[in-house]
Amino acid sequence: MALRYDAGEVLTAMVTPMKANKEIDYNKTEELAKYLINNGSEALLVAGTTGESPTLTHEEELELLSTVKRAAANKAKVILGTGSNSTETAVKMTKLAQKEDVDAVLSVVPYYNKPSQRGMIEHFSAVAEASDLPVILYNIPSRTGVNMLPETVAFLAEKYPNIVALKQSSPDMDLISELKLKCPADFAIYSGDDSLTLPMLSLGVHGVISVASHIFGKELKSMIRNFKTGEVLASRNMHKTLFPVFKKLFMAPNPVPVKAALKHMGLIEDYVRRPLVELDDAQKAELFAVIDDVKRELAG
Repeated sequence: MALRYDAGEVLTAMVTPMKANKEIDYNKTEELAKYLINNGSEALLVAGTTGESPTLTHEEELELLSTVKRAAANKAKVILGTGSNSTETAVKMTKLAQKEDVDAVLSVVPYYNKPSQRGMIEHFSAVAEASDLPVILYNIPSRTGVNMLPETVAFLAEKYPNIVALKQSSPDMDLISELKLKCPADFAIYSGDDSLTLPMLSLGVHGVISVASHIFGKELKSMIRNFKTGEVLASRNMHKTLFPVFKKLFMAPNPVPVKAALKHMGLIEDYVRRPLVELDDAQKAELFAVIDDVKRELAG
């Protein structure tokens, strides 16, 4: 069965390049977007948590969106993170996203205030009713402090045709099975953790909303394609090769390590806004050694 909305198999949660003064580097943003599209990314997520959304102004988010849309030039979908722990703000940003003609929005479970399942239903109902845009739900209990249950996701997916997908960031594979059993067949589920993509593929997820795709986008795409076409051993071997990078990219709070990796590749600077801090020299050496080892292994 065709998906109600297909954003692709490798979606990159884009970092936000910054200058030494912590202002956004829009030129580097455009260059990075083009690089990602040329290296396996089928959609770019702007102003997600990997993009440091907690420290971005709404004006900056819209300028980032404009920059990435210009770079994408219809070669990749552009998705805007419009989530908030305020339902009113999430609705407002989703309406703005429709005016800006984005392809879809990502809306996270409200964080910190820890709503009940009924509160989540009311929150996401308001978001879905605010526009005609495809809405991708985002469940990440480690950051929000509360878990959106499969029954809640299924209820929303059944009620709202424009709630089209879920980004699931949780190591509980039983939840993926429950989601696949309860949700409509045309509702897409994405891994929200690179290291869990292969096990989740075995349970029927569509792809990944990725951090590692900044560095190994083509390889992730290959891993997913191989799995879906029955080349399971090749897929497993790619997972094993990339696994050390998957883990090292979270040796410090995201997106600090991936920004350091991108600087190592000569693509952007590694500046982050406080309260995040850049890796120290020892951490950088540890990260770069793993990335370089994996690149040598892939080169054969």
